[in-house]
Amino acid sequence: MTVFFMNMQKNITIAIQKDGRLSQHSIGYLAGRGICAQKNGRRLVSVCNATNTRILWVRDDDIPHYVESGVADCGIVGTNVLAERGVSIPIISYLDFAYCKLVIAAPRANRICSLSDLRGKKIATSYPRVLQKTLKENNIRADIIYFRGSVEIAPELGLSDAICDLSQTGATLREHNMTPFHTILESQAVLIGTYTIPHNTVSRPLSTKHVL
Repeated sequence: MTVFFMNMQKNITIAIQKDGRLSQHSIGYLAGRGICAQKNGRRLVSVCNATNTRILWVRDDDIPHYVESGVADCGIVGTNVLAERGVSIPIISYLDFAYCKLVIAAPRANRICSLSDLRGKKIATSYPRVLQKTLKENNIRADIIYFRGSVEIAPELGLSDAICDLSQTGATLREHNMTPFHTILESQAVLIGTYTIPHNTVSRPLSTKHVL
């Protein structure tokens, strides 16, 4: 597939995170390209008339679906979400913000400090697909417990022995007396889809990268 810089004369739709750590960065990125992304109350759709651009304010893990289905021309999302969804969508550019790591961590008292220590243990995560792949590659059998959020409290509640979660500074892990011992992947924000967002309106081809 050939990816082109978008022609700003064409109405396009961009999907971004409606709230959270990625949302403000995305708004700033679009503002730098002359696109005013402002929420309209509780509505999940807003329009920047000056650039013929429609903004979809959605959950970050739904952004690949909107782009893949053609509802959105492009979207801003973390590579961690692409890895968990297991989709192959063109990455137009790496945006150099929203850096984080997907790590496996455990309470210090549990004495789990390597992948081999996870055998027969319970691991809480919001990333079951990526975690399962890592465990399989290392011949580790463990129970994966899916959490939608607040994964870090699972060990305190006796629901798991370890967790697999995103970490930026490690502060949340330290607050819960947990130590990360394995990094599964490093993530950052990327622009995905079939159109990129230039500083000007010149159209020219752009090479395509895919997430495998």
